[in-house]
Amino acid sequence: MTEDIVDVLIIGAGASGAAAAWSLADTKMRIVCLEQGDWVKPTDYPSNGEDWETRAGYGDFAINPNRRKLDVDYPINEENSPISVANYNGVGGGTILYAGHFPRFHPSDFKVKSLDGVADDWPINYQTLEPYYDENDRLMGVSGLAGDPAYPEKPALMPPVPLGLSGETLAKGFNQLGWHWWPSDSTVATEPYDGRDQCINLGACLSGCAQGAKASTDITYWPKAIRSGVEVRTRCRVKEITVHDNGMASGVTYFNQAGDEIQQPAEVVILACNGVGTPRLLLNSKSKQHPNGLANSSGLVGKNLMFHPYASIQGIFEEPLDGSHGPSNCIWSQEFYETDPSRGFLRGFTFEISRGQGPVTTALRGMSSGHIPWGAGHHRALRKMVDRTTGMVAICEDLPELHNSVTLDPVLKDSNGIPAPKIDYTISKNSQAMLDFSIARASEVLRAAGAKDVIATAPISIGGWHLMGTTRMGTDPTKSVVNEWGRSHDVKNLFVIDGSLFVTSAGVNPTRTIQALALYIADTIKQRLDTLFD
Repeated sequence: MTEDIVDVLIIGAGASGAAAAWSLADTKMRIVCLEQGDWVKPTDYPSNGEDWETRAGYGDFAINPNRRKLDVDYPINEENSPISVANYNGVGGGTILYAGHFPRFHPSDFKVKSLDGVADDWPINYQTLEPYYDENDRLMGVSGLAGDPAYPEKPALMPPVPLGLSGETLAKGFNQLGWHWWPSDSTVATEPYDGRDQCINLGACLSGCAQGAKASTDITYWPKAIRSGVEVRTRCRVKEITVHDNGMASGVTYFNQAGDEIQQPAEVVILACNGVGTPRLLLNSKSKQHPNGLANSSGLVGKNLMFHPYASIQGIFEEPLDGSHGPSNCIWSQEFYETDPSRGFLRGFTFEISRGQGPVTTALRGMSSGHIPWGAGHHRALRKMVDRTTGMVAICEDLPELHNSVTLDPVLKDSNGIPAPKIDYTISKNSQAMLDFSIARASEVLRAAGAKDVIATAPISIGGWHLMGTTRMGTDPTKSVVNEWGRSHDVKNLFVIDGSLFVTSAGVNPTRTIQALALYIADTIKQRLDTLFD
């Protein structure tokens, strides 16, 4: 089957695909977005039932697709990686399951080579993205507090999420040590905003916000884009990007829900499939003109995978705290963000302060750490941890390395017979030193805040939330996959707008920057429509 040609075809309806679709809609071009997942009903979120922790950790809303095993997921071979991939396939993508923690990159993150002599500088800078950060903040709705000394001035559209007992307790620890902390920027609405109601402190942010207070793109960008004429087709799994004889993209081949193979021609193809899904699709799109995969003359498609290794450092306190109630994140610290060679590593990390976990997660963590025994004394020990555990994670910057990669598995395939991605990843000495340092410093904070014991894990094995670097941008076609505004060096009507663009990973969550990049690239496309393929 062959559909009528469209002007713009976007693959992926997550954070970046939604932002680009909304921006391009004002051109009045015919825009279609293909999403292999489906719309998610708020009534289906785990927080509507008492089994929410089980479903979020091990069931249909688990962050790892190999654990979810839904028919809209694809398997991932991650045996050769200490960190598993986390993603979500559906309208809204990863924003369905993220915590809403929403930092920007720092200006220094765009010039790592110049400042620290490692990795590479980006071909753009903070000032390039600043207006798009601001625009995205308005569309997503950001809660925060202006004046953070770790950043250039940025607006706060809503008051910050409440610190709660957890935040107040840990803030005292940072204050005692004289270290930076600040209320987190968050996409959790603290007051009614653009049709969304405010947070009711349910605390299940990581398994979908049934209240609608958390800004996932299915309730922010997509309604506006659809009203402007963009079409979203769900349950559409793209097999490959097809090409004309001249090597330009001609459209895609995809499978619909019934398993029919359909040709969708397009003038422009935009990839928004994340740092694993995008290289997977490019590598599978081989042709006579592109024998090593589409847009891969540099050989860098799938290379330089960056994850953000995470350390989890939790303290057990005598007095009750918030437990899992309230937005997941309340404050952050960037005391150790910029490079200080005396620490034994380059670059740095953010402490993202979290509240506690629910009773099931608390029990499992306590048992694995030896704080909660089986049999006699189990409930007594559990009572000493439930609602008395809080702490932080360290989001450690991951430097790009060629051997960290996404390739096509020679055996494993999805339900439509498309080769699955294979992850090969190791933690560098620099990242390991950073993880060790972050645990030591976080333990100091927790002890200063009154914790009687500390539990640390590094890296978090199911911690590959942030998938970056596998189709990096740059001005040199031999050292990058796309140019400084997201267009493929090899294929002039093919664009990438997701986290695979990243040259470096920074020490913060990437979603805010991914969306700013998507808006920037969409705006550049609009400005260059007459000469887009030159």
